[in-house]
Amino acid sequence: MAHSTKLYKTAFALAIFTILYNIAEGLISIYLGFEDESLALFGFGSDSFIEVISGLGIAHMVLRIQKNPNSNRDDFERTALRITGVVFYIMVFGLVLTSIYNIWTGHKPITTFGGVIISVISIIVIWGLVAWKRKVGNKLNSDPILADANCTMVCVYMSVILLVSSGIYELFAFP
Repeated sequence: MAHSTKLYKTAFALAIFTILYNIAEGLISIYLGFEDESLALFGFGSDSFIEVISGLGIAHMVLRIQKNPNSNRDDFERTALRITGVVFYIMVFGLVLTSIYNIWTGHKPITTFGGVIISVISIIVIWGLVAWKRKVGNKLNSDPILADANCTMVCVYMSVILLVSSGIYELFAFP
């Protein structure tokens, strides 16, 4: 029992780290995206705040499961999941419209170097976070924690996409 208590504390700490990291990453990415006129970096930063909402739901869930392993999702968790899903779709819709507008008007970012730096840092940090979440989730045999690790893995994929797109633009400055 003491071992599982320690694992739940670790899971909670990972959720808090996820929240704090995404706040920092989001603020920096949005700022640099705005300054460099990089829609990809701005969108990446916006998604970080969606991850914060999800992280709050996960942190709450870990505390609930730790207190009562057989309890069901409560209103807070369901609301956090709904908000996460709805806001994600709104963000994607907005980014698609803005991308179409930018292509139509021929708008190009000033630079994408910030995207390269942010994405490299994110890949390293988030990859480690995924591995740690999976380790804890497997030890606790917790499907929700493992699902959160898989959700976090999507952030790695997004970081790779940001790295490739920013890197290609930075290296070749496609017109």
